[in-house]
Amino acid sequence: MRWDEFSEWGKRISEWTQHYHQTVGQHPVRARTEPGEVLNALPATAPEQGEPIEGIFQDFEQIVMPGITHWQHPRFFAYFNSNASAPSVLAEFLASAIAPQCMLWQTSPAATEMETRMMDWLRQALDLPEGFAGVIQDSASSATLAAVLTMREKALNWQGNRQGLFGQTPLRVYCSSEVHTSVDRAIWVAGIGQDNLVRVPIKGDWRGMDPAALEAAIRADLDAGLHPTGVILCVGGTGTGATDPVDECLEVAQKYGLYTHVDAAWAGSAMICPEYRHYWPGIDQADSIVFNPHKWLGVQFDCCAHFLKNPDDLVQTLAISPEYLKTHGQDGIINFSEWSVPLGRRFRALKLWFVIRAYGLEGLRARLRNHVNWSRDLHDRLAAEPDFRIVTPPMWSLWTFRYEPADAADLDDLNLRLVNAINDDGRIYLTQTRADGDIVIRFQAGQFETTEEDVRMAFDVITEIARTLPTPPQEDR
Repeated sequence: MRWDEFSEWGKRISEWTQHYHQTVGQHPVRARTEPGEVLNALPATAPEQGEPIEGIFQDFEQIVMPGITHWQHPRFFAYFNSNASAPSVLAEFLASAIAPQCMLWQTSPAATEMETRMMDWLRQALDLPEGFAGVIQDSASSATLAAVLTMREKALNWQGNRQGLFGQTPLRVYCSSEVHTSVDRAIWVAGIGQDNLVRVPIKGDWRGMDPAALEAAIRADLDAGLHPTGVILCVGGTGTGATDPVDECLEVAQKYGLYTHVDAAWAGSAMICPEYRHYWPGIDQADSIVFNPHKWLGVQFDCCAHFLKNPDDLVQTLAISPEYLKTHGQDGIINFSEWSVPLGRRFRALKLWFVIRAYGLEGLRARLRNHVNWSRDLHDRLAAEPDFRIVTPPMWSLWTFRYEPADAADLDDLNLRLVNAINDDGRIYLTQTRADGDIVIRFQAGQFETTEEDVRMAFDVITEIARTLPTPPQEDR
């Protein structure tokens, strides 16, 4: 393909994109291909000669698109949404077109300085105090790994990277059972080890960490000669929206000099609305905070906001400066590659700039508030239905329920069959999780173009399919 052909194809793909987003709600939400179907439609070997773009695009429509689950579908109520608003798509197009590698200030000054400004816009939107600095990571998993590495280095007086962990007193990190599995992976990668990730009991409707149990665990480890290192808190956990009592847990952590990281990957976006900030009281006392604008603010994946009370701790943990990466003759500049595990960095700040300017903070707040209100209305309607039980209450726009007809024998099996039947139906998409050992069904609203009618439809689909699902009693099994 020659560049003089690009504008024609750019226009065609732009029109295709507009049509896709305007009609995506007409498709089943989840892909309906069978395992191996797409793989078998792709040639086993690469072509030796170039092929026309026309044929490539036709195969994209005929082979790829049937195997795509539509994350931009207005009735995608599963997982957490990965949104792609129109201005974000345009910004991503431009970033792809100029294709900068933004690892250093000198490799694209505009990218570094825009990232600095966009992160401060977000800091102000969240009402975090001045002094917090931010960096855009690819995902909350990377931000959590960076935080765990930093707490490890601080605990070892900055010697861990040089000496390793061999022969060291075991380091201990504390979290609840509701944190994301990215915490486990960070513990593995950091070399701390799964056995040293201490799960603190939860309590209350928010399913948050028990601060008294946290302190007891720290005291027990000290008495056993172990090395308490850090605390990872959860605000809006993936399964049920679990949220730790941030202020009380941070007070315990500070009492013992432990580094603290708050994972608000999904719910952090809601904190641009002042009325939701009671969910993380005392957040200004945390050392590290992460949330993903790509989950709920209309900025497409990947774009993760990582805030730090003292970024020097992160830089001291991660920075490596060989001669070829030095910028001579410039003082006081930021090289964001020293704030991230990967060296290479994409121009992610451009998406934030486009989206925030296009909608304004108040426009973004309105969408978030609608999602929360519509989700809670659905919760109230389903709670009034016989045979349905609300298991965990609404946390923002996320809550869980369970179908429990009196004559059903195996409720876990029934609820798995229900969620599978709902997803096979195609009108909406839900996922399951476990709460206190039981299979429950999650609902969350967060797709950028979702309407109130889309959320109301979920009630009809859930109740209709549940009432037609066979529920064999125990003696028939």
